[in-house]
Amino acid sequence: MLGEVSAGDVVIVDGRSGAGKSTLARELQRQWGGPQKPQLVALDELYPGWDGLAAGAEYAVARVLAPRRTGATARWQQWDWAADRYGPERAVKGDESIILEGSGALTAAAAGFATVRIWLDAPGEVRKRRALTRDGEVYRPHWDRWAAQEEAHIARNDPRGLATHVVELV
Repeated sequence: MLGEVSAGDVVIVDGRSGAGKSTLARELQRQWGGPQKPQLVALDELYPGWDGLAAGAEYAVARVLAPRRTGATARWQQWDWAADRYGPERAVKGDESIILEGSGALTAAAAGFATVRIWLDAPGEVRKRRALTRDGEVYRPHWDRWAAQEEAHIARNDPRGLATHVVELV
């Protein structure tokens, strides 16, 4: 998989909550060849709250991916979950590689920016157990509403069909 990327490329990792996207993205970042490691951009930093899966994905395209088309520095504000508003700004130079990971990341609008597009999946009970172990009681009351947004994303965007690689965990 890493043999397909070079400096300045974008890798997108999408999948439902608890599928292992963040873990895979960190491992890809660790194994990335070349002198400069890619910037990891998690959609968790971009979703505007618990009902913001689609909005976070659109924000990622507009503020993180689209500026790269002209070589411009991508600038965006991170979502402050505690304050329920956008907070500090982050930036990535237009020639730096990016790994964009998160539920909803792989859309038709985003796909054109990425050299490698990964859809990661795992059985529902495995994903739920992993997500609730990771995030605990903070996530539990939001699981069903987030899962409904993931289903809407899958129906609307067919991220599995847009993927260059499909990884199914058991």
